[in-house]
Amino acid sequence: MKKMNMYWPVVLIVISNVVYNICSKQAPDKIHPLASLTVTYIVGAVVSCALYFLLNKGGNIVQEWRHINWATLLLGIAIIGMEAGSIYLYKVGWAVNSGQLVCSACIAVALIFVGYFLYKEQISWNQIAGIAVIMVGMFLINKR
Repeated sequence: MKKMNMYWPVVLIVISNVVYNICSKQAPDKIHPLASLTVTYIVGAVVSCALYFLLNKGGNIVQEWRHINWATLLLGIAIIGMEAGSIYLYKVGWAVNSGQLVCSACIAVALIFVGYFLYKEQISWNQIAGIAVIMVGMFLINKR
């Protein structure tokens, strides 16, 4: 059961990310990406609220909101940046099979350094080798 608890979020992220990229690629050309994201976030807010009450019987969402800090607010801004960036990524011509891959590789490298400098996590030789592999992969993916 512990393995299932460990991996179900990975499955959720992978499936959601695939759907997310398909939807980002299919965003209508006739609507401004930020106008589209407004509707996306209205749907997201309604679904989040419904899931909160469905999965948290007797919960008090207003009381929960009292625990919000700067990270919750900044996360909202960061998510808009990620969403808008993804839509624009495809609008400027990146392919589905490489655009997000390049972004994910850059994020992976950046998070190694964030972990080191912000959270005092160690950088292993395996991670350094991984960064080198990512750089080679980025070169190969973008070579035309």
